[in-house]
Amino acid sequence: MALRTKPPFRADHVGSLLRPAALKEARTKFAKGEIDAAALKAVEDREIERVIKKQEEVGLQAITDGEFRRSWWHLDFLWGLDGVDKHVMNSGVAFAAVTTRNEGVKVTGKIGFTGHPMIEHFKFVAAHTGCTPKITVPAPSAVYGRPARPPIDDKAYPKLDAMFEDLGQAYKKAVRAFADAGCRYLQLDEVFIAMLCDDKYRQQMTARGDDPEKLGRLYGDLVNAAMADIPADMTITMHMCRGNYKSTFMGAGGYEAVQEVLFNRIKVHGFFMEYDTTRAGGFEPLRMVPKDRQVVLGVVTTKTGKLESKDEIKRRIDEATKYISLDQLCLSPQCGFASTEEGNALAEDEQWAKLRMIVELADEVWGR
Repeated sequence: MALRTKPPFRADHVGSLLRPAALKEARTKFAKGEIDAAALKAVEDREIERVIKKQEEVGLQAITDGEFRRSWWHLDFLWGLDGVDKHVMNSGVAFAAVTTRNEGVKVTGKIGFTGHPMIEHFKFVAAHTGCTPKITVPAPSAVYGRPARPPIDDKAYPKLDAMFEDLGQAYKKAVRAFADAGCRYLQLDEVFIAMLCDDKYRQQMTARGDDPEKLGRLYGDLVNAAMADIPADMTITMHMCRGNYKSTFMGAGGYEAVQEVLFNRIKVHGFFMEYDTTRAGGFEPLRMVPKDRQVVLGVVTTKTGKLESKDEIKRRIDEATKYISLDQLCLSPQCGFASTEEGNALAEDEQWAKLRMIVELADEVWGR
């Protein structure tokens, strides 16, 4: 079995990690005005250095900052784009057992990219690891895909087509900026293509005046626009899940509904695919994956602390190989452990046990 020396790696992870108590305390103090931005950054730096070392110790080759400088997996990035601002919604987004905080986005002007704090966030990770530094950013659909349409200034965009064109170009510049900073492994977190697998969500899109089939193609084209100016040695992967907030989920449904968009339209190098429960359907759509792409099987859940059986995970990998070659597969958790700063309902020790097991399993299945 061929070893993988470039991403995605046989043992990989989505990116976000549980926020340590010291970081949560510092963020609370900062919000209350009890410490300044420099003091908060000092805590962030220290805790990120610690979590980088921990990832290296468990054997991961792709290293992130755990998204420790963020509150949300998506909003902190989107708020840094030109023309996109913070929006306080009437209510949060409804998940299976909880409603999120009520923060969102609004489009207040022409969308663009003229720089972003996360470029420096990436550089910090790169300067503190000898492994492969990885940055995660939301896919472009995160601007538009929540069940309630975001407010859009009709003076800036009397027609939505122009907004999506600008959004794609802004992402193209952003991804190139990460590349110019040295990034060679970038992940686009794509929730809203995966949500198009859910019948209820599709009905919500239709009710608000959107065509779910057109949205899938549009979101795929935006992903392609984002990676249109990358260097030849840069890897772009796409992570898909149906929501991850305090160990709950937003949607369900197999990938059949979007398999054409995923595997025939989108040009990413690899797919992180949620597969920890039957909510994501079966492995059958994997038969459509092009031979030059990797699939990172997310069969280890981040929503509970219970450690899966190695034999069960191997059985699931074997099941997937009925539809795709073993050499095209890698292994990871199904999502991040803390898509928002609240985190999922498990302990840090349980988080690291899962990541360590993934590394061990990858060695056993594919060899070192």
